[in-house]
Amino acid sequence: MAGTGSVGDVPDVIGFVGLGNMGGPMAKRLAAAGHEVHAFDIDAGAVAAVVAGGAHQADGPADCAAKADLLLTSLPMPDHVETVMVAEGALAELSAGDLWVDLTTNRTDLVLDLAGRAPAGVGVVDSPVTGAVDGARNGRLTLFAGGADHDLDRVVPTLEHLGRVIRCGPLGTGNVTKLVTNQLWFIHAAALGEGFALGLANGVALDVLWDAITDSVGDSFVARHDAPSIFAGHYDPSFPLDLCMKDLGLTAELARNVDTDLPMTERAHETFARATERYGSAAGELHVAKRIEDDATLSFRLSGDWTPPWEV
Repeated sequence: MAGTGSVGDVPDVIGFVGLGNMGGPMAKRLAAAGHEVHAFDIDAGAVAAVVAGGAHQADGPADCAAKADLLLTSLPMPDHVETVMVAEGALAELSAGDLWVDLTTNRTDLVLDLAGRAPAGVGVVDSPVTGAVDGARNGRLTLFAGGADHDLDRVVPTLEHLGRVIRCGPLGTGNVTKLVTNQLWFIHAAALGEGFALGLANGVALDVLWDAITDSVGDSFVARHDAPSIFAGHYDPSFPLDLCMKDLGLTAELARNVDTDLPMTERAHETFARATERYGSAAGELHVAKRIEDDATLSFRLSGDWTPPWEV
């Protein structure tokens, strides 16, 4: 094994590449749980924050992989995963008995391709996560894990420090499951803005709408978790529109395997594209609701103690 801290058949020494809004809190939780974590990110400040939480600074992705029994990657885009694993040499530094778990919301074909290029005896699991920044900080994520049973048996005890692990099936199914959940999230987010507009334009106060939605068949995780970011007017910059568009593009690729049209999914893609064109790719995901708000000349501001999700 690359690392030296494996306890029984459960890997103990972790390499962690990608310390952004989600990866940073996850790496800190693993270090706090007693794992030896070697961490890297192109953002030196992100590395320093994780090192302050008990991790060790690595020299790069290849160094992370060389030192670890378990390599975790949490990156924004599929291209970033390919760069880290191939161009920057992380995949080649893994050896028989090591595990690589990709926490990125990724392209299934790419995960399968990289697994096929891994050194002999390296286990690969795709396990994208959901639960937002507050879930990452507090260990309340849901992880969608795809892979061989023996690889999942080894890695699940470690991943459970981050939240609940759902075994989805063979390698690649973790990403399919995650994209289905994001498909529904994006549809709900767009619909929430439309619902607010319908009510306000027809004489119902926003606080009354909010109360009715959260105590009716209109309730959802999206309504409860995301609406406060609309009320506060920051629209949750922790998950930008470019990541929404990436995930919707990956969902569109999966939709090619369905023998009918998926009109709500297609319209959600169009709606987020309009918001991205209007406000830019770095704007927060809930600008999909702001676009409706602005065009209808309505205000979705609502007084309240709306703590940003990244501070919970």
